[in-house]
Amino acid sequence: MMLEPPMKDLLKNVPSRYELVNVVAHRARQIASEAEESGLPLDDKPVTLAIREVAEGKLTSQL
Repeated sequence: MMLEPPMKDLLKNVPSRYELVNVVAHRARQIASEAEESGLPLDDKPVTLAIREVAEGKLTSQL
């Protein structure tokens, strides 16, 4: 199984794998909550959307 986007691309915006997990999990919870409140269905899972945001540079380390 190939991770897409590659881990090296994700780590350009977040300094460590451990912090990456925390950043993605936090954002995924926000995405899920926002979708539930608005009643809009998501095309992808919240974690997938959060990972894409990190890869695109929209989401970085919280420190």
